[in-house]
Amino acid sequence: MADLDMNLLAALDVLLTQSSVTGAARKLGLSPSAMSRTLTRLRAATGDPLLVRAGRGLVPTPRAMAIRDRVHDLVRDVRAVLEPVPGEIDAMVIDRTFTIRAGEGFVEAFAAPVVNAIASRAPRVRLRFAPKPAKDAGPLRDGEVDMEIGVAEPSGPELRMRLLFRDRFVGAARTGHPLLADAISAERYAACRHVVASRRGTFTGPVDAALAAIGLGRETMVVVPGFSDALTVARRSDLVALVPSSCFRVADPALAELSAFELPVTTPEIVVSALWHPRAAWSPPHSAALPPLMPHTPGSCPRTRCAGSGPGHTGSAQQLMFSSPSGESLIGLAAKPA
Repeated sequence: MADLDMNLLAALDVLLTQSSVTGAARKLGLSPSAMSRTLTRLRAATGDPLLVRAGRGLVPTPRAMAIRDRVHDLVRDVRAVLEPVPGEIDAMVIDRTFTIRAGEGFVEAFAAPVVNAIASRAPRVRLRFAPKPAKDAGPLRDGEVDMEIGVAEPSGPELRMRLLFRDRFVGAARTGHPLLADAISAERYAACRHVVASRRGTFTGPVDAALAAIGLGRETMVVVPGFSDALTVARRSDLVALVPSSCFRVADPALAELSAFELPVTTPEIVVSALWHPRAAWSPPHSAALPPLMPHTPGSCPRTRCAGSGPGHTGSAQQLMFSSPSGESLIGLAAKPA
C-alpha cells in the first residue's frame, strides 16, 4: 500500500455517484480516456469491475453498491481535514463555483441581487443557476447541487431548510378585461376561462379545490410551464391567470398591461425555502461565501422544524429578506409553479 494514490478515492466517489465514465470525467475536468484509465486502475486496486455494462449505460456491481456510501463519507472527511476551520477561512479568497437549483421565476427576480450580495464578500465565487425539472433530493445528497430554492416537499429528511419568504396567489387579467369592470365574486371569477402554470402539466390546483368547496368550478383552457408564461398568455388574451403576488414585483414593463386582483376564495399560502444537505452546512467555503442564503450554524433549521417561523428563519409575509454584509434587506422575489 506504499504507492496508494488518494486521488483514486475521489475518482471512485464520482464514478459511483455518476455511474458514467463520461459524466465523472466532466465533473472532474478530465478527458473520458483519462477517466477510463482511472477506472482501470480502480478495478485493479479493488479486484472488482465496479461498473459493468447494462444496455447503453453502466451499473454498479454489488461490491460497488456496498462501498459507495462509505467511499463518499471518506472523501468528505478527507476534504474536511484539508479545509480551514469555519472561523479562519477568508471569503475574499474562495475560488469555486456554487450550483443553485431554482426555477425561472427565482432567477428572473433574484439572480442579480444575490450575485451582488455574494460578490461583495466573496468576489471570486461563481454561481451556476441550474434548472429544476423535478423535486429530487438526489443532486443535493450527491453534491451535484449546493442549494435548492423552491416550495419544499417531502424528499429527504436529512436536508436542512431555511424559510425565505411567504407569498399568496392572486389573479391576473389584461387591463380592460370584463372581469375587472365590477366586484369580483367567486361566481364571476369561475365563469371566466383560465390559464395556469404547472411543471407537471396539471389542470387543477388549490383554487379549484376552494371553488369546489362552495359548489363552483372553473374552466382551465391552457396549462403552461411557468408563471411568466401564464402572464404572457393573460396579457394577450381574455384568459385569467393565477400567479404568486410577487410576480408583480419584477421590473417588467409588460406588467403595466396587466392588473392583479385578490382571489374571491382562500388558498393556502406559498412558502418558499432554501434547502441544502448537512455536508454543505459543515463546509467552510459554504458558510463563508453563502451567508445570505444559509445560517452559519450547521445544525440549525432541520426540516422537521421549518414548517413555520422559528429560530433561524428570516422570512416574513411576501418578503424575502437577504442580509448583505451591512445587514440590509435586499429583495422580494417570485415563487415556483407547482
